[in-house]
Amino acid sequence: MIRIKLSDLLGKHKMNQKTLSRLANIRPATVSKMYYEETKRIEISQINNICKALDCEVSELLEYIPDDEVQKKS
Repeated sequence: MIRIKLSDLLGKHKMNQKTLSRLANIRPATVSKMYYEETKRIEISQINNICKALDCEVSELLEYIPDDEVQKKS
């Protein structure tokens, strides 16, 4: 499973979704889906724009969690 840590990053940067949407040139609805980890796919250009806007690394935005760890928590 890939976890999208956008909510953590926005909190760290004291930024709201609307501001990120404007800075990263991504539709507000798309940012919202990422924020709530409801998105099915993310374009590489969107990852690039978010990292540029938040001055972060991809590893700060996305986290890989092995499926067996996810199943243990369920």
